[in-house]
Formats: sequence, C-alpha cells, structure tokens
Amino acid sequence: MHVTIRVYPRARTTKVGGRYGTGEPPVLIVRVSAPAADGRANLAAIRAVAKDFGVPTSAVRLATGARHRTKILEVAGADPDRLEQLLRLDAPE
Repeated sequence: MHVTIRVYPRARTTKVGGRYGTGEPPVLIVRVSAPAADGRANLAAIRAVAKDFGVPTSAVRLATGARHRTKILEVAGADPDRLEQLLRLDAPE
C-alpha cells in the first residue's frame, strides 16, 4: 500500500496522526524529533510509520520524496483501515 506523508522534523516528540490538507490522496502527518540532515528524519519517519501500522521497519520503503517534506512510502502488509484511523486523529502538536 502507498501512504503519502508530510514530515515535520525537529518536533518535540515523534507522533503519527492527523491529515495534512484536504486534497487527494490523503496525506498523513508524521512529526519526528530527528533533524532533516543526513536522512535522519526520513529514517525516523519510516520507523514511526512502521510502528503505528504494526509492521516491521523492513516492510516500509521510501518510494519518493527523499529531499522533500511530502513523501510517498510503500508499506507492505499495512491495513488500510489503520490508515483511516490515523488520518482521523487530531493533528499532533
């Protein structure tokens, strides 16, 4: 399953949940405490998404957007219902 995310590096805590914008496809907000340097925010986002979807980190691959805030991840074995739940959460602060 492809999941579009919007990453916010250097957040206070790492949190997944909420929807960025109103367009399609839906964009999941991912806040990570890691800085956007040397791919650390990307790795932190992959780990956070894997944890929240209940899949191993190796099941999540960055498909596009390595140098952008908006990215597309391929998440193997992800439950689409879980994505809908995460999108409905209030955006983390």
